[in-house]
Amino acid sequence: MNYKIDQADLALLWKTGLSEKDIRHSILVAQKALDIARHTGVDLDMELVGRGALFHDLGKALTHSFQHGEIGSELGEKLGLPPAITDIARKHFHGGLSPDEAQELGLPDKDYTPRRIEERIIIYADRLVDIITDGYIKLQDEHEAEERFEELLTKHRKYGKDSPTRDRYIGYHREIQGLIGSPINKQAGGMK
Repeated sequence: MNYKIDQADLALLWKTGLSEKDIRHSILVAQKALDIARHTGVDLDMELVGRGALFHDLGKALTHSFQHGEIGSELGEKLGLPPAITDIARKHFHGGLSPDEAQELGLPDKDYTPRRIEERIIIYADRLVDIITDGYIKLQDEHEAEERFEELLTKHRKYGKDSPTRDRYIGYHREIQGLIGSPINKQAGGMK
């Protein structure tokens, strides 16, 4: 399926009060996630990849705190978004929290594990877009973010957050690069 971002979805983001900056970020994440998904060669739900990425930060219309994933999921439910999309909003924070991490943050007792490859692609694309666009690291091009992904997450807490989060992101990177057949995965020892 050749999914393209729907103008009605963009209008819905505006309607919720999401800032122009957050909408721009969401569009970039959707474009990156769709590009990655196409390169995997796997039969994926491209509409889920595109729409899930577009709505992943929906909660930032109300807060930029760690609760934005949960709040975005609830807001998406009120807007009538499908559960698969609201799940992405819930699960993307820190790459999918363990039950203990969620409990420590006082989040509802729900499953934050990204089980579908589409969810993991969106989480990976979100992290890549942050690295590519925030200007913290000087990159020659956006492919350098993929090539140096593990190094950047390990060296810069801004990207890797804490050890469990960093390890999740690196696991998604290796899994997805393995699907793409990238030499990046071979350099990492072929682990998925």
